[in-house]
Amino acid sequence: ASRYRRFLKLCEEWPVDETKRGRDLGTYLRQRVAQAFREGENTQIAEPEACDQMYQSLARLHSNYYKHKYPRPRDTSFSGLSVEEYKLILSTDTLGEFKEINKGMWKKLQEKFASKGPEEKHKAWAQSLSRPRT
Repeated sequence: ASRYRRFLKLCEEWPVDETKRGRDLGTYLRQRVAQAFREGENTQIAEPEACDQMYQSLARLHSNYYKHKYPRPRDTSFSGLSVEEYKLILSTDTLGEFKEINKGMWKKLQEKFASKGPEEKHKAWAQSLSRPRT
């Protein structure tokens, strides 16, 4: 029962990132807790040690334990982008836009390398033979 309450409290405190619809860690955590504790406080845990270890790991992530234990000398990355810029790039909407752009490129490649009829293949082969080699 206390394990269930601890996980519920962690879920309540864990923020939901609305920019990552369908890919948000907070949402995923809530779903997993609901699956693991289907019977609420009456759920029997098969591996209590593993459950406690999972809770401790998630609690450390939530409290930024490692961020404080290993502080960064500067808030920069190899790309030079800010945290806000990374959030924008990794948002579900922006990633969807990138997929649309890539679809356009993929179609261009397909058209470029689409199989040609036998006559066109023969002409292309004959032209390649008649080109002077350098």
